[in-house]
Amino acid sequence: MRYRLRPVPHRLFLRKDGGVDIQIPDELLPADGRFGAGPSKVRPAAVSALAGVATSYLGTSHRQKTVRDQVARLRRGIGEFFGLPAGYEVVLGNGGSTAFWEVAAFGLIRDRAQFASFGEFGAKFAAAAEAAPFLGEPTVRKAEPGSAPSLVAEPGVDAYCSPHNETSTGVAVPVRRVAGADEGALMLTDGTSGAGGLDVDLTETDVYYFAPQKCFGSDGGIWLALMSPAALARAAEIKASGRYIPAFLDLVTAVENSRLEQTYNTPALATIFLAAEQVDWMLEQGGLAWAAKRTAESASILYGWAERSPVASPFVTDPTLRSNVIATIDFADGVDASAIAKVLRANRVVDTEPYRKLGRNQLRVALFPSIEPSDVERLTASIDYVVARL
Repeated sequence: MRYRLRPVPHRLFLRKDGGVDIQIPDELLPADGRFGAGPSKVRPAAVSALAGVATSYLGTSHRQKTVRDQVARLRRGIGEFFGLPAGYEVVLGNGGSTAFWEVAAFGLIRDRAQFASFGEFGAKFAAAAEAAPFLGEPTVRKAEPGSAPSLVAEPGVDAYCSPHNETSTGVAVPVRRVAGADEGALMLTDGTSGAGGLDVDLTETDVYYFAPQKCFGSDGGIWLALMSPAALARAAEIKASGRYIPAFLDLVTAVENSRLEQTYNTPALATIFLAAEQVDWMLEQGGLAWAAKRTAESASILYGWAERSPVASPFVTDPTLRSNVIATIDFADGVDASAIAKVLRANRVVDTEPYRKLGRNQLRVALFPSIEPSDVERLTASIDYVVARL
């Protein structure tokens, strides 16, 4: 749907500092204006469900059945949602994906790893391995933001590591094992913002890890990892070797506690419940197939608008690399994307600003399953309205 832009003078307000306040008509505004890349939109129904168990669940011991039942519900739902292959396990721990990079450095990389670095998150995992004094020098295959490198077989590499979806740039790559890799080499995939919104074949990786504050419509504070038998064996092997591993980052401890439906340290109870609610909701809609189709619909709306726009264009020029869950849209010289984001925020359409370190004249828009495609359509109309009046 395209909207014809008409001047509406009474909607413009001049401030003393010379800036312009623009009031976007209600009929153009998204019903829910949350488009952040994480923390992401949390469905009001999930918050209401959490409120309904506030006195029986929140503030109770994480070692007791009330909480362990919710951990079990989340693990069971995640396994069903992803079609967990035989022998794979759903493991969870505290700290988010950032903590899991350290967990993997201590407990999954035997000596040398190869990394795909094409944005902030892939680079950070590589940096964690480079800083570990007990690991060999990693290989880091880099690409400029907006593109992606390929992992290639390399003798002596025992772990290959890549994001599935780069949250900072809006690039998504297929999850595939590296052809010709040494026997027993593991594939570690950072699900980042892609998990729950992009198709994935888990047999193509040994560890698919993510945090639940993106597609899984929850808060942060925990990580989840879908681990193959080979990855579980690698973690046990490294721990048995005598390597020093901090208790908080001990992957074997996390595995053992997950099998008991708990975490080693006290988890964020609200995060676990909200994530379980989101998983159940997505399963009711049709699971991963439904979620991937929904994000693809939203992406088609946004990228299609940008390609037709005289002032906007997709930052990722290769359509095969464009993410369906995080879209980055560049604007032409003379159109200030930061001003657009400020006007949107003033109209309760929030978190469309670009990734802070990318430094581009662009907007970044999350397209997670919780976000209605119709709201993405309204967002494009709102942007058109603002651009015409800046």
